[in-house]
Amino acid sequence: MAMAMSDSGASRLRRQLESGGFEARLYVKQLSQQSDGDRDLQEHRQRIQALAEETAQNLKRNVYQNYRQFIETAREISYLESEMYQLSHLLTEQKSSLESIPLTLLPAAAAAAGAAAASGGEEGGGGAGGRDHLRGQAGFFPTPGGASRDGAGPGEEGKQRTLTTLLEKVEGCRHLLETPGQYLVYNGDLVEYEADHMAQLQRVHGFLMNDCLLVATWLPQRRGMYRYNALYPLDGLAVVNVKDNPPMKDMFKLLMFPESRIFQAENAKIKREWLEVLEETKRALSEKRRREQEEAAAPRGPPQVPSKASNPFEDEEDDEPAVPEVEEEKVDLSMEWIQELPEDLDVCIAQRDFEGAVDLLDKLNHYLEDKPSPPPVKELRAKVDERVRQLTEVLVFELSPDRSLRGGPKATRRAVSQLIRLGQCTKACELFLRNRAAAVHTAIRQLRIEGATLLYIHKLCHVFFTSLLETAREFETDFAGTDSGCYSAFVVWARSAMGMFVDAFSKQVFDSKESLSTAAECVKVAKEHCQQLGDIGLDLTFIIHALLVKDIQGALHSYKEIIIEATKHRNSEEMWRRMNLMTPEALGKLKEEMKSCGVRNFEQYTGDDCWVNLSYTVVAFTKQTMGFLEEALKLYFPELHMVLLESLVEIILVAVQHVDYSLRCEQDPEKKAFIRQNASFLYETVLPVVEKRFEEGVGKPAKQLQDLRNASRLIRVNPESTTSVV
Repeated sequence: MAMAMSDSGASRLRRQLESGGFEARLYVKQLSQQSDGDRDLQEHRQRIQALAEETAQNLKRNVYQNYRQFIETAREISYLESEMYQLSHLLTEQKSSLESIPLTLLPAAAAAAGAAAASGGEEGGGGAGGRDHLRGQAGFFPTPGGASRDGAGPGEEGKQRTLTTLLEKVEGCRHLLETPGQYLVYNGDLVEYEADHMAQLQRVHGFLMNDCLLVATWLPQRRGMYRYNALYPLDGLAVVNVKDNPPMKDMFKLLMFPESRIFQAENAKIKREWLEVLEETKRALSEKRRREQEEAAAPRGPPQVPSKASNPFEDEEDDEPAVPEVEEEKVDLSMEWIQELPEDLDVCIAQRDFEGAVDLLDKLNHYLEDKPSPPPVKELRAKVDERVRQLTEVLVFELSPDRSLRGGPKATRRAVSQLIRLGQCTKACELFLRNRAAAVHTAIRQLRIEGATLLYIHKLCHVFFTSLLETAREFETDFAGTDSGCYSAFVVWARSAMGMFVDAFSKQVFDSKESLSTAAECVKVAKEHCQQLGDIGLDLTFIIHALLVKDIQGALHSYKEIIIEATKHRNSEEMWRRMNLMTPEALGKLKEEMKSCGVRNFEQYTGDDCWVNLSYTVVAFTKQTMGFLEEALKLYFPELHMVLLESLVEIILVAVQHVDYSLRCEQDPEKKAFIRQNASFLYETVLPVVEKRFEEGVGKPAKQLQDLRNASRLIRVNPESTTSVV
């Protein structure tokens, strides 16, 4: 019942807040007047806050649903756009096919018209048929200022003369006049627009030849003159109609992979003419080349051999069998999929269907395998090689570091696999590793530097070694079965990436002068992460050792100097008195510290109450030396063996030399006995513990530490002397 009342109250409150005439100030005033006290206001505030949270959740849910619908709608629009483009292309082909049907009937109609014209000429002395005949033979001379079809002059000479006259108005295209069989089909003024922002760029003039399209820019200083801008072969050109979207209208797009250009015609009629004549000219060029390939591939008849009967002077004795002439094997290129292969490759590249493009190339290579290479095959190979170059450029761009790196190594698999199929294994390996190097570098740079060094190192190691492990697994997947040179390249890349990691590691750990314990813990974390790479057979521990040896050596030397200076300072203030820890708790804590240092028999050096029968200097030296040894062993690897050993010897020498000097100088028998007790603790307890711990951590004993322990005196001088020689 209470729940029902609460729900009804919440709905009533929601309706009140959603009402059109709601005023917050008046509502708060009425609420404060009607409430019995602070508790009612607090409860009402909680109800409003709960309602606000519920409203916020509903808003988030609606936004998420709308966002999903927007993504699905955008995907459907993309699919529809692709289908509409294909449908438009199919309709254009159907229209062209329907328009070409009457042309097949033209020879018969022309023959009938010729017969009628002949009879009409005999009877009437030349009438309408004669005038039509003359008008059909008259060449139309196009002007560069407008758009026009070229009817062509009488024969190839008239066509060439028309093209020469027009191109004389274009600067920088003299080389076009040297192409035999080239003539002008259509030309006209256009306005070029920028593809992304649809901003007007420049005025141009297009010259459509029977095999290419010439684009020339307008020269405002010289009226009627143009400058050469670009030349596009028709077999590599795709024409796309741009839907009118006022104020942008009468536009069409030319696709010349990997670029595209948008032009605007003067009106809808001229735009339609441009689209039609471009498609017709492309079709005519394709048909012409197909016929040339068929003629080249057609079998030739056997050579005529004169018969014996026609040669009465041939001796019968010279009747030797004639060696048959070896005919060159022909290659059939008339199949539809081969004729459409270049255009299909262009479509696959434009639609980013890389797998489809490589499948077509594999199909062609399999078909042409073990076949000769006559001129038609060489021409087809040249066209296909140009598409292969374009496809390679696109795949290279997909792997460039400028692309998004958030997809991880798997995002590169598609481009890498297609490059390998194209025979570009070395380039695929190089681009893949360059892409991953940029990704690792970006991930390290984006990592936020924390105040706590160890926390930052944990994050750094996780980011770097996870990326390295993912890259190695993806590399093994992509390049399995390829030559071993790729694996060598990966090892070199891993060495370079490890150098990048060590740079970031050293700046945070060693350059900031962290304590030796912090540095040791950070190095330990890095080693543990590095050992995880051994699961995939990649051991980079020796690399991280080689890169860190200089920094670790410097840290050991610096901390050794700190210990030596602290020991010398305590030695200068040494009074050779027993330690009084005052409380049992302090004594118990010291026992635990010495036990953790490896000194198991420390009980024999404790006295009554809270006294310790050792000097404060010797106890402090023991704790500091064992702490240094423990941290140094965490940093240890074989390259640091002598550095660590020499540092330990130097530290121990400072303490034992001070004990030797004090024994020679002290005259008080009680103090001298106390000093001997401290010396015994150093030689018989501390040094064996150091030697044992060093051997456990390193794996082999140290002769220098054994000699140091076995010597009853480190420095032997004249007993009467009061100086110590180091």
